[in-house]
Amino acid sequence: MSPFTGSVARTSDWHHLRCTVDDGVATITLARPEKLNALTFGAYADLRDLLAELSRERSVRALVLAGEGRGFCSGGDVDEIIGATLAMDTAQLLDFNRMTGQVVRAVRECPFPVIAAIHGVAAGAGAVLALAADFRVADPTARFAFLFTRVGLSGGDMGAAYLLPRVVGLGHATRLLMLGEPVRAPEAERIGLISELTEEGSADEAARTLARRLAEGPALAYAQTKALLTAELDMPLAASVELDASTQALLMNGEDYAEFHAAFTEKRPPKWRGR
Repeated sequence: MSPFTGSVARTSDWHHLRCTVDDGVATITLARPEKLNALTFGAYADLRDLLAELSRERSVRALVLAGEGRGFCSGGDVDEIIGATLAMDTAQLLDFNRMTGQVVRAVRECPFPVIAAIHGVAAGAGAVLALAADFRVADPTARFAFLFTRVGLSGGDMGAAYLLPRVVGLGHATRLLMLGEPVRAPEAERIGLISELTEEGSADEAARTLARRLAEGPALAYAQTKALLTAELDMPLAASVELDASTQALLMNGEDYAEFHAAFTEKRPPKWRGR
């Protein structure tokens, strides 16, 4: 995401979520606890636009995505989205589904690590948002459910059929996307869907701790690592190693690489600048 902006100013007025930035760590909180943070058309659009804005701000080095109240996110709002889509024509439905996919792309393509802090339910679109994150930190109450076939739709929604096999393997992904059965925290950790399992009630703090660690590290190196992990999923080996070589050559000209050598020589911790 380019840091250059047009004439429209950055806004902090988001109606469907909360966003704070502290010492390089941004926190986006889904804030409809009375509806288990169910997503609306506006919430999808806010997430898409906010992630784009944060991506242009080089001050953000890590992001925590969390949910307020009893759960992370219960997916799309049944009344406000499913009910409304029944009255839409094909062009409108395509616009909506493309927008939800743009949110997932924004999570994958933003130039900083994203940590999903998960407690309680992460269902439907909520499960895919967690899946798109770079890290999933969850407590024992977490349960994931890819519910799309349960409402008569394809399990491959919002990029789930692309991402999930790459995280848990084709066999587990087939079961989860076809059957839509919930996966509780112990099994989710066993199959690799959870990056870190915490004590109950500790997922948010553990996610913030990880975010602070990442924010204090070599931001440009992390950004390029994330970009390569996404780009190389569909590349042959020859293209991957060439892309790796080009990326390393660029980073070897960076300030952080020289700073590591200076710090090692002087026997002190590196002072990372993200350059």
